[in-house]
Amino acid sequence: MQPQNTAAASKQSLIVRGLTLIALVLMIGAYFSPTWWVALTAPNYPEDAFPDGIRIHFSFTGVENGCSTAPKTSRLMSETFQEDLGSQKERYNPILEAQKKQQSDVNKNAEALDCVHEMNTINHYVGMHPIGIGAPVERQVSRYVFGFFGVMLLGFAMAKRKARLAVLGIGFAAVAAWMVGELFVMGKMDAYAQYYMGEAGAFFNEPERIAQWGSTLKSVTTGVAVGLIAAMAVVWVGVWKIRGFSLLLALVPALLPIFFVIDYAGWLWFFGHNLHPWGAFTVKPFMPTVFGVGKVAQFSTYSYPYWGYLMVVVMMLCLLLALLIRRKQMREGTAE
Repeated sequence: MQPQNTAAASKQSLIVRGLTLIALVLMIGAYFSPTWWVALTAPNYPEDAFPDGIRIHFSFTGVENGCSTAPKTSRLMSETFQEDLGSQKERYNPILEAQKKQQSDVNKNAEALDCVHEMNTINHYVGMHPIGIGAPVERQVSRYVFGFFGVMLLGFAMAKRKARLAVLGIGFAAVAAWMVGELFVMGKMDAYAQYYMGEAGAFFNEPERIAQWGSTLKSVTTGVAVGLIAAMAVVWVGVWKIRGFSLLLALVPALLPIFFVIDYAGWLWFFGHNLHPWGAFTVKPFMPTVFGVGKVAQFSTYSYPYWGYLMVVVMMLCLLLALLIRRKQMREGTAE
């Protein structure tokens, strides 16, 4: 190989490695970040107290409160919905509020409402199950899937097959041991199943049915764990035996934004089409809004990607560019 070609190949490998490591950092950051947000607004939730509406954030690890604290001058936020107001306590009056903004007796230490609880309360009136029971398997295994993808990206960053196989073998063994140790040895799967059954019975408590759900959850989680270990073995053998298989080390993690939207939409369908008959109001099964603005009864609904999703989109672009360069290297014989 000519010196110029060698220098060009080294530069290309450096670019691929840099793009892959940037993608890896973005993926790790996205795992700990809110990925999508959903909000409800209605006349009975005034902007004075709910500047973001009833808002929640979805992430790869679950669902979190998305409500921010109301403006400090808001008197309504000092009278939380969880508080039982006594007869001697002055209640909020929006007309007098404007006249009292400068008075020192107004409580300015308001805290944000727990909007996950509030949205669950709203939803249960139409028979919708608590948000916390959504994606129970994904919430348990997501960290191991991210570990799996992380090892794949580290392997892809290696231009030589021998180094790539070593990284994959050591990394996959570590992820498999981590998963088996936490889920089965330490009993985290059983503990999560108990938590899940408690959440499932928060509004519509049917012990026999919920116990079956818990049993199914453990069976499916076990199956997914076994499948993930099998996938690791297939990837390692594929990289060893099949030329070009190593491109999948970057392609599969690059599809993470698509995987998330498909899973998110699927669980929205589940919640909208499995309404419990014990709900106070009867509504026809419906598909909640995946992206954009929708309307359910008097509520306006909003559903949009958040900055965690932007991170995985940028990750995807980095990996697709790295794939094009690596494919060119493989055609030219400068990468195995």
